[in-house]
Amino acid sequence: MKKKNIINLIKYYADKNDAGFKSESYEIAKEFSETGDEQLAEYIMALISGVNTFVPQTAEKELEFLKKIDITNDMLLLSDSITQDLLGIANAVSRNVGINKFLFQGVPGTGKTEASKQMARILDRDIYIVDFSEIIDSKLGQTQKNIASLFDEISSFNMPEKKIVLFDEIDALALDRTNANDVREMGRATTAVLKGMDHLDSRVVLIATTNLFEHFDKAFMRRFDFIVNFNRYSQKDLMTIAEKILDTFLLKFKLANKDIRLFRKILSVLPQLPYPGELKNMVRTAVAFSAQDDGTEYFRRLYSIITGKEANDLSELQKQNFTIREMGILTQKSKSTIARELKEVAINE
Repeated sequence: MKKKNIINLIKYYADKNDAGFKSESYEIAKEFSETGDEQLAEYIMALISGVNTFVPQTAEKELEFLKKIDITNDMLLLSDSITQDLLGIANAVSRNVGINKFLFQGVPGTGKTEASKQMARILDRDIYIVDFSEIIDSKLGQTQKNIASLFDEISSFNMPEKKIVLFDEIDALALDRTNANDVREMGRATTAVLKGMDHLDSRVVLIATTNLFEHFDKAFMRRFDFIVNFNRYSQKDLMTIAEKILDTFLLKFKLANKDIRLFRKILSVLPQLPYPGELKNMVRTAVAFSAQDDGTEYFRRLYSIITGKEANDLSELQKQNFTIREMGILTQKSKSTIARELKEVAINE
């Protein structure tokens, strides 16, 4: 530490310049880090980590298996029960009592990965993703070495209390090792992950996701402080979520025509609504591909996406409980034409 650092610290303190004070402190931490005193550097940064600060990039170890991902500002498209679990996680983490490992389980499209990003926003942390397909290597013993390197990278974080690590789709290493089809090499790799989790810094939040929870290794389950079931959506939950998605994309693509009654009827053609991921794709595609000067085209596109065909069978539309006005929107026919054609169909029957 140089004389100018001390002078600058005193000056920034006297001027009540918090940003300058923190920036100078990080410059001092950076210097200690570069001269080999990592412990003191980390201690300095921990002391002033209460708010967003200027973390010296050179102090971070170069990452090979961890990739920083953007934090989403999108609305939370989850059921109330799942949302409450996430808020409970936030409360537990904020108490700093070592509760830091969580498993999000559920079928694809239920929002596990998106919820992990939302947790980063709620907790005001950076989030790094690990794709285990990149960790697994065909060379004997290399997978274990990769896992060891991965946990070394996690241990190198300068501000572990500001980090989330996402083990996305950990299934490849977390399935039941007692299965007769399991390979001994993968069993050793699984053990390496368990060992790494056992020695994980409690300040780092770890979230793992799985689509195959029913086949999950029991030893893995015991490593997690809390397991969130993402399959908990009622049809009412999904309809509400679909409406929120529609509002978002109508605003984004500047389409003003909104008919919730018709929107619900189109979705109700499905015997069961899909999970949020698929719902989002369906609604986004219907709205995005519609002409800006046609405020009703997205209804026709949505119907086509759901049924796999155009809305031109009036008898079928009638059986699906669409009104003549709604049929007019879906078929682009006048009410009088629809009424006449339906009457002709009834006579012929």
